[in-house]
Amino acid sequence: MTSAIELTRGDPELAGLAALFADPSRARILLALLDGRSLPASVLAGEAGVSAPTASAHLAKLREGGLITVEQSGRHRYHRLANERVATAIEALSALAPAQPIRSLRQHTKAAALRDARSCYDHLAGRLGVAVTAWLVEREALQPIDGVCDTRRRPGEPFSSVLPEHPYRLGPDAERHLATLGVDLPDVVDAPSRRPLLKFCLDWTEQRHHLGGRLGAALLTGLLDRDWLRPTRRRRALELTELGERQLRQAGLEV
Repeated sequence: MTSAIELTRGDPELAGLAALFADPSRARILLALLDGRSLPASVLAGEAGVSAPTASAHLAKLREGGLITVEQSGRHRYHRLANERVATAIEALSALAPAQPIRSLRQHTKAAALRDARSCYDHLAGRLGVAVTAWLVEREALQPIDGVCDTRRRPGEPFSSVLPEHPYRLGPDAERHLATLGVDLPDVVDAPSRRPLLKFCLDWTEQRHHLGGRLGAALLTGLLDRDWLRPTRRRRALELTELGERQLRQAGLEV
């Protein structure tokens, strides 16, 4: 028999969770993992600018709080974000947080690179991610189902968040145009996965929609495999190659 205690749920314990984000070193660790990679503690210690024992203590707290998971591989333990919801929360907090002052050309270049093209968990975000999504809508590879003919933020949508109900569906020209970007749509559709095929985020730097979900992940993989995009030494930032710029322009995508 179900007890009254089991039927009653209290408010979320928000303060304890927020405290995990509040420490600057832990925040840097979470940002380092936002591109979907699994990283060892030694690398994360360097990202956070702390000693190995201090990083281990922070990682233990993040793991206990359900924000990261750890996987053993040989002698090493690799840490990654627990799920896409954690990545979404970090992106949302990034939109609310004031930008750090730029005190050097190196900092400015890093900030600009993140705005231009970056990975958001495992899909493409930033100016390029928004532009690709808008191009797919213009080509009717994606069709709005809410009467709005572009990717701008809809009234009432929260800033920097995965949209709870995405306003698009696959259009009649989806397979052809996605193939131009290196995506085999039937393979993505047929792949066994519980993850939604289509998911959309409100990009925190552009405040327009970008594509996520399985299809967004396949899109980023396709661009990387074709060497149209490359990872950079800057955390999460991606670089559009000369080949990628030329091919995207030939496809009619302004970059």
